[in-house]
Amino acid sequence: MASIMTNASALTALQSLSATNKSLEQTQARISTGYRVSQASDNAAYWSIATTMRSDNSALSTVQDALGLGASKVDTAYTGMNNVLATIGQIKTKLLSTVGQTAAAKAKTQTEIQALQAQMKSFADAATFSGSNFLAVTSKQNLAPNDGVQPDSQIVASFNRSSSGAISIGTINIDVEGTKLFDYGLAAEVKNQGTLDRKVSIYSTGAAQTLYDNAYAASIAGGNTDITANAAGQTAAGAVVPRVDNVSAYNLDITAAGVTDDIITQMVTRIDKVMAQLTDSATILGAAKSSIDLQKTFTQSLIDSIDRGVGQLVDADMNKESTRLQALQVQQQLGIQALSIANSASQSILALFKS
Repeated sequence: MASIMTNASALTALQSLSATNKSLEQTQARISTGYRVSQASDNAAYWSIATTMRSDNSALSTVQDALGLGASKVDTAYTGMNNVLATIGQIKTKLLSTVGQTAAAKAKTQTEIQALQAQMKSFADAATFSGSNFLAVTSKQNLAPNDGVQPDSQIVASFNRSSSGAISIGTINIDVEGTKLFDYGLAAEVKNQGTLDRKVSIYSTGAAQTLYDNAYAASIAGGNTDITANAAGQTAAGAVVPRVDNVSAYNLDITAAGVTDDIITQMVTRIDKVMAQLTDSATILGAAKSSIDLQKTFTQSLIDSIDRGVGQLVDADMNKESTRLQALQVQQQLGIQALSIANSASQSILALFKS
C-alpha cells in the first residue's frame, strides 16, 4: 500500500541508520580512549573492578617508594656497621700488642686507640638517612626510671586487600634496640646502652671474668637493665679479684689506674665479644636488607600483574576495533543511501496524479 502519511521503508531505514551511528560512536570512543570499558555505563562490573585495582596499584606504587626509602636507610646503617667492625678489629689488634709493653709504649698505643674509638663514634653518628639512624640513638624514659628502649623501625612493605575488601598494611621491622651502638639517653632513663658504650667490669682473671659475663648475660636475658646486670655480675665474680669498672669498647683506657697486663688480656676478650655482638647486629641489618630487596621485586611484579589483569578487563582490542570501524562506516554509507531511496519513494506517488 502506498501512503503519504506513513513511510514504513523510511522508518526502517532510519532505525537501522541510528543503530549503526550508535555503534560507530561507541567504536570511535574505544579507539580514541583505548578502553573497551571507560565508564560505568559500558560495563558496571568490570569498571568497578578496574577502578578498585587501579587504586590498589597506586597504593602499591607508594609501597614501592617506601621500600626504596627503607632500603636506603638500612644500606646506610649497614655501611656504618661494617666500618665499625673493621675499626674495632684494629683496636683488638692494638690491645694484643700492648701486653708486656712499657708504660710509655702503652701511652702511645692508647693515643691510637682513642683515635679509633672516635672514628667508630663518627661512623655511627654519620649513618643517618632521611633523619633515621639505627646506630646512634637517644632513648627516653617511658613510665619508670631506666625503661627507655628504642621501638622497632617500621618500613611499609605491602598493601593487602582481602576477599571481603578489608585492607591491611604489612611492614618489615628493624630491631633498632638490637642494632644501636650508642645510646645518648640519660643514664637514669636508658634501660640498656648500645653495644659500644655499654659499661662493664673487667677482671684480672679469666675465671672471674667468666662468672661476671655469665651472670651479666643471664640478667640481661631476663629483661633487666644494665645497672642491675652489672650488679649481678659483680656479685657472681666476687670482690677478691682486682677489677676495673665502667669500661666500654668506646672508653677503654689501657693507661688508666689499676689496668694491668692481666686486665688488658681480659679487655681483648671483651672486645672479641663486642665484635660478635656487632656481627649479630650486622646480621639483623643484612636480613632486613634482603627482605626489602625481595619485597621490592615482588611488589613490582604484582604491579605489573595487576596492570595486565586490568588491561584484559577494560582495554580495547585495536585490531578488532579498527576492522569494526571500517565495517560500520560502510554500513553508515549504505544506511544513508537506503534512507534516501526510502524518502524518494513517496515522490513517485505524485506521478499517479499527473495528467
